[in-house]
Amino acid sequence: MKVIHLISGGDVGGAKTHVHMLLQNLSRTIDVTMVCFLEGPFAQEARELGIPTIVLPGNHIFKAFRQLKTLILEGGYDIIHCHGARGNMMGALLGPATGVPVVSTVHSDPKLDYLGRPLARLTYGVINALALRRLDYRIGVSDAMTDLLIARGFDPDRLFTIYNGLDFTPRTPRLDRPEYLQSLGLSWGEDCVIIGITARLNPVKDIPTLLRGFAKAHESCPALRLLIAGDGEEMDRLKALAVELGVAEQVCFAGWITDTDSFYHAIDINSLTSLSETFSYSLTEGARFRLPTVASRVGGVPYLIDHGVHGLLFEAGDYETLARHFISLYHDPELRRHLGDRLYQRARADFSLESTLERQLSIYRSILRRKERQTGKRDGVLICGAYGRGNAGDDAILEAIVREMRQLDPDLPVWVLSRRPKETRLTYRVNAIYTFHVPRFLHRMGKTRLYINGGGSLMQDATSRRSLWFYLFTIWAAKLRGNPVIMYGCGIGPIQYPSNRKLCARVLQKRVDVITLRDTHSKTELEDMGVTNPRIILAADPTVTLPAAQSATVDGLLENAGLDPNGRYIGFTLRPWPGFEAKAEILAQAADYAYEKHGLTPVFLPIERRLDLPAGQLVAGKMKAPHHLLDETGSSAHTIGLFARMKVVVSMRLHALVFAAGQGVPLVGVVYDPKVSSFLHYIGQDLYTDLKDMTLEKLKAHIDAAVERIGDDSFLLEGVERLRQVEKRNRDSAGTLLGLEGGGEG
Repeated sequence: MKVIHLISGGDVGGAKTHVHMLLQNLSRTIDVTMVCFLEGPFAQEARELGIPTIVLPGNHIFKAFRQLKTLILEGGYDIIHCHGARGNMMGALLGPATGVPVVSTVHSDPKLDYLGRPLARLTYGVINALALRRLDYRIGVSDAMTDLLIARGFDPDRLFTIYNGLDFTPRTPRLDRPEYLQSLGLSWGEDCVIIGITARLNPVKDIPTLLRGFAKAHESCPALRLLIAGDGEEMDRLKALAVELGVAEQVCFAGWITDTDSFYHAIDINSLTSLSETFSYSLTEGARFRLPTVASRVGGVPYLIDHGVHGLLFEAGDYETLARHFISLYHDPELRRHLGDRLYQRARADFSLESTLERQLSIYRSILRRKERQTGKRDGVLICGAYGRGNAGDDAILEAIVREMRQLDPDLPVWVLSRRPKETRLTYRVNAIYTFHVPRFLHRMGKTRLYINGGGSLMQDATSRRSLWFYLFTIWAAKLRGNPVIMYGCGIGPIQYPSNRKLCARVLQKRVDVITLRDTHSKTELEDMGVTNPRIILAADPTVTLPAAQSATVDGLLENAGLDPNGRYIGFTLRPWPGFEAKAEILAQAADYAYEKHGLTPVFLPIERRLDLPAGQLVAGKMKAPHHLLDETGSSAHTIGLFARMKVVVSMRLHALVFAAGQGVPLVGVVYDPKVSSFLHYIGQDLYTDLKDMTLEKLKAHIDAAVERIGDDSFLLEGVERLRQVEKRNRDSAGTLLGLEGGGEG
């Protein structure tokens, strides 16, 4: 593989570090050449690192274009990789001229690159914006940058993400803390808690907010100190502000530093106050030293730091919240240690140098595969379901289906019908169409290779007849537009109206190729309706394949919610349903019983926040025992991780039972719909009661039986493992319809 990199040669900061690190290490595996358009320190340092470097100086654009075109064609390069405005402009010209795929790494927000330089923004900024649109692929340096590009209309299927990797090999600082502080002329004692930041002193880094937050925290934390490493045009202004705030003696401006290891070893808290940030090396460098971090919630920062789990976040410019975070860390050494350790584990696993290099090579391989891909007129899949409505179970279904499509074909374009298409594009990195934009999805159906009616109980009329009619229409239309159709890990029923049963049977019989089911009850429903023509396969709910968040992450989620990570909890997931309010008192008494008899603290966990939160509040309001009501559970991984920490789960929601079962947690089902009892029966569980027939005695007996099963997950995991094995039939059936290797019954 031969890759040529185009970059201006005047780059500094993170972009410079990223390109040098990347090319130096890639050159050990593949053939790389770097072309700069300026001679200077950037090119010279690249040569010293052993990176093959060519400089094409001057402003003769067309001359440089001709030279590069000849070099690329005669050199047999496979990929053109651009960085920055000038590289992007040249790449936009060279791609069509050479037939070589072009990718650009977007190191920073293009709209902020020329902040404060209106002429440069009008020229280079506009050229860069136009060129970036014309390239084949783009790489965001952080998930936040990729999300920014998606939000600005770039195709998610042609976007990749990479991070500034760091070498986590253990290193010994040159100076210990006292020696380093002494080298700066400081006599701060060992009792001092030192906040540190490394940053260019320019407006984007917003050091004034750091100074104001520090000054406010210092009022109640006399041993707090602030060490600022960096230089820039704002130095004099910032020193004057420190004097104005009365903290000049407690703040040190260290200037530009080269010994970063000794710096991070000397501080107690790492900080970042930027107004905009793709992904800062200072965060991972601090993580390497297990430093607790306080950072502004901008750019790529939240992708590394879950608030309260791996560090503390604040809104950019909010110095009062920043001060509160400093005060919390000042008074709590144990919290500092926990946050620092978790951040270290997270950064080492996901943001190491090795991960970055492997990711870059994976991107190159994907680009080359796509170049050779014979797509013909049609490509990709269209997935339809109850997505974008704030239901964690439905969102988990979509996540599982997208994951399985990527497993079948990592380059497969994926389109989704969603109530919130912008949110779906950002969350799942797929193209999305508003669910009821009929002309758009009919047009897309004419271009895709497969239509997926995506999981859940879509074929039912208990909550809405119109939704059933809509889903049947999309199946009919997809087949008419030339797509094979699969109903994917779905549930069937209840369909109560005779006319709806006839309509459903007619559409499924004529327009569906394969139906994979998540339970035996659904198979019986299809048989009762006379649906025999599609291939019917008993599989499982796709969400059984989703993993839980890492243990350290779940610890942080619990701590942030005011819960002891080592506590004993019983989880309740409830939903409004006819007859629910009449049973709320029973559920409250059962929750009290679990606390009094078994020492299990009730925790209410919502799956669909809009509905489940009021239901939990109703029951919690009738309780006497201590309890916790979570406002939300977060991503699928976080939600599953939280359910994994429950000792027992009592649930009306099917997906709460699926999540808990997958983690070996004893279950008690409260059945409002046959799909709940069908799932429990399918995995061999017998602890459930119908909502309408539920009594306190029954519920207490089921809780007692579930408690007896704590610590013995063999009774449950055997059934769940069988589910995971049969769930593969969903993916394999889709693979068969797509004509991909590995398709089959599973």
